[in-house]
Amino acid sequence: MDDLVEFLVARIMDDNHAYAYVADTLGGEALLDSHLPMLDLIEQLANDYKATDPSDSRSAGLAYALRVLGQSYAEHPAYQQEWRPQPFKEIGVE
Repeated sequence: MDDLVEFLVARIMDDNHAYAYVADTLGGEALLDSHLPMLDLIEQLANDYKATDPSDSRSAGLAYALRVLGQSYAEHPAYQQEWRPQPFKEIGVE
């Protein structure tokens, strides 16, 4: 799971750099409908997961959320198929 968190944080940094380039090239107005707020939220989830003790009941939910969000990068060459989310019943969550 730590690999997925590192992967997501790296993709967020890449996306933030791309948005910075667009803002510098086309002006800040080009980012009005951007996904920057979503990138911030994903980064916050990743940080929350890293700070959460594995025995905490929220850990499984955070891991599942990160797996779902990671699917948006499934076409990236570094994406690993084992990161795909599993149905809750298969991971022991009711």
